[in-house]
Amino acid sequence: MRWQVRIVDTNSIVKFSTDGFKPQILSVTPDLKIPFICMEDGQMIPPHPGGTGIFYVIEGVALFTVDGEKREVEAGSVIVVPEGAKRGVEAKGRLVAIAFHMS
Repeated sequence: MRWQVRIVDTNSIVKFSTDGFKPQILSVTPDLKIPFICMEDGQMIPPHPGGTGIFYVIEGVALFTVDGEKREVEAGSVIVVPEGAKRGVEAKGRLVAIAFHMS
């Protein structure tokens, strides 16, 4: 099998929208989805269940909610959310993050 390699310069794809949050989906396979997240202050992703999720905060501060527990995280943080847990995020200022959703 030949690998499909894609290199993404995340600095070149940072885009914020005041029209509401719209993730950029960098890749989708049957068992992995990679959204690139750029959110303005106050924008949020409401808590929702999903597969295992790994989030890396590249820039900014966010309030992560996992199964009702809230934690403030900042650039450099990695958040690992187990399968089935309800997760949500609210930007506290501008936020840039990348997520890896595994099913």
